[in-house]
Amino acid sequence: MDEKETEQKKNELQIEMSPEIAEGAYANMTIVTHSPSEFVLDFVRILPNLPKAKVKSRIILTPSQAKRLRDVLQRQINIYEANNGIITDNQPNNGGNTPTPISFGNSGMA
Repeated sequence: MDEKETEQKKNELQIEMSPEIAEGAYANMTIVTHSPSEFVLDFVRILPNLPKAKVKSRIILTPSQAKRLRDVLQRQINIYEANNGIITDNQPNNGGNTPTPISFGNSGMA
């Protein structure tokens, strides 16, 4: 291993994941809100015939990290659609103006 490869190995970030996190959490709706300093993504699971939905996970991001997430999601969606066809959205949308239970200001749903 040369000096450059050794330096790269030293700078690698090792990410650990517990078995519970590795299982993931299913969500079929996302509520996004933001303040001047952060974006909040609430991942919600809605079940048929139940009047309530539960937030399964909440992720809080800086604005710059939110933009990076947007970019990487767009790249992954492009790859997915190239391999599997265009993703169609069959859910009604009112322009992202659906009231949300938690809001710092502007909000939207997906």
